[in-house]
Amino acid sequence: QVQLVESGGGLVQAGASLRLSCVTSGRTSVSSAMGWFRQAPGKEREFVAAISWRFVNTGYADSVKGRFTISRDYGKNTVYLQMNSLKPEDQAVYYCARRDTYYSGRGLFPTGVNEYDYWGQGTQVTVSS
Repeated sequence: QVQLVESGGGLVQAGASLRLSCVTSGRTSVSSAMGWFRQAPGKEREFVAAISWRFVNTGYADSVKGRFTISRDYGKNTVYLQMNSLKPEDQAVYYCARRDTYYSGRGLFPTGVNEYDYWGQGTQVTVSS
């Protein structure tokens, strides 16, 4: 049974850094990908970053390139999102997602909400100005 649990959210000032963690359970496959999404009030859930589980390829939304870094610890079944230079517009609930089947769509990683199979409960990131 696959489960994902996020942690690390909190309240920070603009310009500060924060690291999110997501621990997943269940057997992964050679095709597994882990992604981070976020959703602000009144907005749709949007793609933030993704990483391939076995080969450590990464991808980012344009809005976070140069500020956020996704990584994973294979032995701990954990994916991280290091967020630097946080802006008020980054404030949202951040969700960890997982896909286990081979992706044959456009781009290196799936970026749509409907293209992931499992989701965590979310962790709140609040950025004050």
